[in-house]
Formats: sequence, structure tokens, C-alpha cells
Amino acid sequence: MAAMARIPPGRAGRLRLRHSLDVAQRGADLLERKLQILRSEQERLLRAEETAAVAWRDRLADAETWLLRGLVLGGEQALDATASGICPARVTVEWTSSMGVRHPSAASCTVPVRPPTATAPANAALTHAETAYREAVSAAADHATAAAAARIVGAEVLSTRQRARALQRHWIPRLQAALAHAELALEQAEHEDAVRRRWAARMRG
Repeated sequence: MAAMARIPPGRAGRLRLRHSLDVAQRGADLLERKLQILRSEQERLLRAEETAAVAWRDRLADAETWLLRGLVLGGEQALDATASGICPARVTVEWTSSMGVRHPSAASCTVPVRPPTATAPANAALTHAETAYREAVSAAADHATAAAAARIVGAEVLSTRQRARALQRHWIPRLQAALAHAELALEQAEHEDAVRRRWAARMRG
């Protein structure tokens, strides 16, 4: 409203209002198209997140099953000895952009192999558990990536929807009302000017 308060009277003001309205309508159209694309991308990412979550839970359940078997066979001491030879995993995240929104697209997880000097697993179950946990860690990285991407794009969907609604429900109607008022005022001024010219012509005659 403050911007419209600075609109000059007359034809210049009408032109400025028409231009502002045209820009606002084009902006609303662009935001709507962006919103449609982002919604489609969000749906895809949500499906990917759900798939990754299922894979992660399955891998984790398998790893926990082997771990329990290893504990039953060798006890906690065997587990401690096995775990001492495992190095931390490294996760590298790749990024991409969707309609200007930067979000993670993939994750590569690397778990260093057990060094030759490290203690080998005490039983076959712990060996299987180690392999299963490697897969579970990779699945967890995939799930975290998908969840983060869905969350980021979802936030942009919300922000874009709010901006589009602000234009469509508030700013565009205000500009339309101001333009209608300016056109009416200009029409009245032109009518009054025509009346004065006719009156002046009659007086001269």
C-alpha cells in the first residue's frame, strides 16, 4: 500500500498501475508453475524417502539379528574385540538443484576394510553382523539423504505457495482496485475538462 500511495495522479499513475498489475500477474503465474513442478518433485522425493526407510529398517533388523547371534555365541568380550578393528564410515553427499532449490541428491558411504592387524571376528555370526551393519550404514545414509531432500523441497513448496497466495489474494486485488479508482478519477477529470471547454467556448461565442 505504501508503494501505491506514491503513484502519481493522471495518466502516468494509470500506466504505472497497469505495469505493476501486469508484473504481479506474471509473477503469480510463474510462482504457480514453479509450485506445480516443486510439488511433483516433492512427491517423488517422499516416495524415495519411504523406499529408503524400508530398506534401512530391513538392513538394520538383519544386522541386529546377526549381532544377537554373535553375542549369544561369543559374549560381549567377543563383540568388543570385533568392534575394535572397525574404522568409522565416511559419507559423501552429492547435491543438485530443483527449480533453484539446492538439496542433497545422493550419498556414497565408505566403510574402511578391517586392517590385517586387527582382531578377526570371534565367530561367523559376528562376521555376518559386520557385513550387515556395513549395508545398514549405507542404507541409513541413503535414507537421511532422501529425508533431507524431501524436507528442503517441502519447505520451498510451502514458501512458494505463501508467496503465490499473497500475490493472488492481497497484492493483485489491491492493484486492481487502485487501477479501477485511478481510471474512474481520470475519466471524471476528462469529463470535467470537456465540460469546462464547452462552457468556455459558449462564453467566447
